[in-house]
Amino acid sequence: MASHFVTSADIPADGERLHNATASKVKMIAGGVCALLTLVSLVLLFVAPESVRAPFAYSWLFAFFFFFTLTIGGIFWTLLHNVSNSGWGTAVRRVMENLGSIYPFMFLFAIPLLCPAVQQYLYEWMTTHREGLSQENVGLFDGALLGFYGSDSLKHWFEEHHHALLYNKAWYMNLFAWYVRVVFYFVAMTLVIRGLRKLSVAQDTDPNPGTKRLFQARFHSTYTFILFAITITFAAFDLLMGLDFKWFSTMWGVYLFAGSALNSMAVIIITVTLLQHAGYMKKVVTPEHFHIKGKLLLAFTIFWAYIAFSQFFLIWYANITEETSYFLIRNTGGWNTANIFLVFGHFVVPFVILLQAWLKKSPKLLSLMAVYTLVMHVVDHYLIVIPERSVSLMNILPEQFGHVTTAVPGAFWGDLLAFAAIGSGFVFFFLRALGSNNLYPNRDPRLLESANVSN
Repeated sequence: MASHFVTSADIPADGERLHNATASKVKMIAGGVCALLTLVSLVLLFVAPESVRAPFAYSWLFAFFFFFTLTIGGIFWTLLHNVSNSGWGTAVRRVMENLGSIYPFMFLFAIPLLCPAVQQYLYEWMTTHREGLSQENVGLFDGALLGFYGSDSLKHWFEEHHHALLYNKAWYMNLFAWYVRVVFYFVAMTLVIRGLRKLSVAQDTDPNPGTKRLFQARFHSTYTFILFAITITFAAFDLLMGLDFKWFSTMWGVYLFAGSALNSMAVIIITVTLLQHAGYMKKVVTPEHFHIKGKLLLAFTIFWAYIAFSQFFLIWYANITEETSYFLIRNTGGWNTANIFLVFGHFVVPFVILLQAWLKKSPKLLSLMAVYTLVMHVVDHYLIVIPERSVSLMNILPEQFGHVTTAVPGAFWGDLLAFAAIGSGFVFFFLRALGSNNLYPNRDPRLLESANVSN
């Protein structure tokens, strides 16, 4: 429970804005680092020798999707708060919204993934489709028509090149449809988070805020939750599962969602802790809020583990070649050790620690666990993307990478570079969002209820 009952007199009438010299300095440094490293990354993606470009394409995808999950996770928590009409979360809702507001800027980092020069190393099926289209002298848009994929000559071409399975998936895995879906992912969720954040921020200066905007936010969060589910699921299919078009898992979208929700909550916990350390939000956020966020962290740790095990168990039991390939690659060489480490590190350790109620009420200790969880999320996404690199490049560029077994020598430094480039951009846009408006909805009618929450 809060140390004392909070009244409206305890909360600044105009709210609190992030005016902090350290935050401004970090934002400036992050922006500069992002600009510099992104420029270097573009050179490595488009100008460097093919022996560098090909491995670095996987580095960029790994880093991009990791931060993509954090930003779309911010949208998830905003939607969930609004739909559930949560009282406790009012004090930290703006942090959720600010985290989600980074999402539109992630499209800037996705642009290289839209370029054939990068796609040729990541998505074998795209190269195959482009070859097929050129055989028929058909354009990209015309090639999206199902009638084109019913052409006897193209069907014969696919079968002749041993791509009958890809031909059967062409109704979904065709270039035009892929581009349309990717644009939809960013446009739909951008409109959602911008609209909800606009409603929230407008309340801060409304002389008669009332509950109208709360009902509007709740209404608009209901049907847009469907758009969120579509986005996180099919983005996971198109950008990650598409690395091997033969592989599939019906639980893949839920698996990525579980990690997204878990680790975006970790970012929210760390952010609120740092803000309180800087002297902000002390009147509206109490140990009770951290206790609730800690319980959510524990809940999604369990949920992630449940989905991960279920996915593995179903694939192991069915023993279908197209499904088992994913785990066979990641059980080869050192990747097997990393997988065992992930099982214990991503579930067993945080599960045991987060069971302690007293720890969840300590902002510093809970934040340490949140940092640890994010590190495990990095390992998780590294294992999703990077093991595919050596296998794919051996097939795509056998002359250069035919000698590679489980890892491309020296490519790890590119992984670090891509992670630092997109990560610094994430920090820049997040601090920019935090400083643009009040840190919490100071005129929300439920703020006092939230400030005095007890659980």
